[in-house]
Amino acid sequence: MTSPAILTSPRLILRPWRDGDGDAFHALSQNPVVMEHLLPLPDRAANDAVIRRIGEHFDRHGFGFWAVERPGRSPFIGFVGLARVTWEAPFAPAVEVGWRLDPAHWGQGLATEAAGLALAYGFGAVGLGEIVAFTVPENQRSQRVMERLGMERDAAGDFDHPRVPDGHRLKRHILYRIGRDRWRAGIGAGVSGPR
Repeated sequence: MTSPAILTSPRLILRPWRDGDGDAFHALSQNPVVMEHLLPLPDRAANDAVIRRIGEHFDRHGFGFWAVERPGRSPFIGFVGLARVTWEAPFAPAVEVGWRLDPAHWGQGLATEAAGLALAYGFGAVGLGEIVAFTVPENQRSQRVMERLGMERDAAGDFDHPRVPDGHRLKRHILYRIGRDRWRAGIGAGVSGPR
């Protein structure tokens, strides 16, 4: 299979994962600030399994979660991209946009910039009609990114995540959506669709 596409913006490169990314991803996954709204990855083997699944997703679908690099500043600041929802959900089948970045790079619009590249790829090269995003209600930062991308909250689509144990504080998730036409209309603040 051909290598995954490389997506670029003035400040970022979304690229295939490299062997050296595992250490940085493991450190990111052990950061309690990063993982506040996510289920923990208990050890290096679990982190390596995530990277392996990301590679398999790229092999099957031609897209996935790209490693994110800040040229001249940091070779790996996290991941951003697209993934097929493979578990049972009322809104599935679907493709989600998601991100996980090092807090040292928060507050600079980088998640929005990188996710905008992923949306443009999904609606353009992949030909998707809709992309979703979801998070826990307490994750205000991610919700603001979703809104800046032009995504709309679908309160009727809120759900209990089947991969989160019953009774866990992260069980309930809220759903956002954006369709290709809305994206191409450039609804997101400072984010435009494919040209």
